[in-house]
Amino acid sequence: MIEEYDFNLDHVTSVIKEKRAGVVGLQFPDGFRREAIRISGEIERRAGVRCVISANSCFGACDVDTRLLESADIMFQFGHARIPNITVENAHFIEVTSLTRVLPVIGQATRVISDRVGLVSTAQFVHTLAGVRQYLAEHGITGVIHDGDGRIARPGLVLGCNFSAAAPDCDEYLYIGTGDFHALGVALATKKTVWIADPVTEEVRMPDTDRMLRKRCAAIERSLDAQSFGVIVSTKIGQCRKNLAFDLCAMAEEHGLDAHILMMDIVTPDALLSFDLDAFVSTACPRIAIDGSAIFPAPVLTPVEFEVVVGERRWADLVFDEIS
Repeated sequence: MIEEYDFNLDHVTSVIKEKRAGVVGLQFPDGFRREAIRISGEIERRAGVRCVISANSCFGACDVDTRLLESADIMFQFGHARIPNITVENAHFIEVTSLTRVLPVIGQATRVISDRVGLVSTAQFVHTLAGVRQYLAEHGITGVIHDGDGRIARPGLVLGCNFSAAAPDCDEYLYIGTGDFHALGVALATKKTVWIADPVTEEVRMPDTDRMLRKRCAAIERSLDAQSFGVIVSTKIGQCRKNLAFDLCAMAEEHGLDAHILMMDIVTPDALLSFDLDAFVSTACPRIAIDGSAIFPAPVLTPVEFEVVVGERRWADLVFDEIS
């Protein structure tokens, strides 16, 4: 892992010394957590500080361990780009860029993509987009990199909750990165073709949007007869949509339904099991409903899916739930 990614420890050490920190908090997503001990030791050696590692889950830059930050002079969250419209004092975000070469798989992608594509990626590969655009231009293909809204730190960056960096004037998109979820999100948000260029597997593929839409359709259908709903609000700093939750409760009551707001940090099946409710609506990270609904004891809907259930939105007008 340490050879495949750049944790930018020179920058981390420089910031620590500049801030004259004595206790440094470290936060890692699950994918990088196995390197936490190694990185903590390296930072302590370089900067002469004491590091404290967050053992809690970390789902993105929206999920800053503020309790850890209370016990540290400064904190670094690895693996995510900062969210510009969220300010957390003394929290620094280290994107952890991948060192894997991307052009081999981009060469494969040129055989299937159109002459004009929007380029998108996650924090680990977004730094490659300018080079990818140049490579595509040399092969007669126009690559478009879009800025996105105030939640997006870098042009072309997509989050699990925000796909505004997908250029609107493109008929299809090329996602450079691993996994399918972010590419699937772009496809659902734009309703356009998305190709995945995976630099690690060197595979070019398309996300299975039809399968996901069938799952979401099933969740909506299972909720049509529901009379009681739990509207979930996250306490995480970048996911808390309390006002939206109040609006959804009011909407439910207008349609003669029972609705209750449930506030929690981490949304898990066990946390919801005790509540005798027919269905849930998550105003937290959209990934909870989209990517993990099968593990919950009752249907979990996104806010826009709830609007379909109560008749405020047509199925044909269903869009991806995004946080801006």
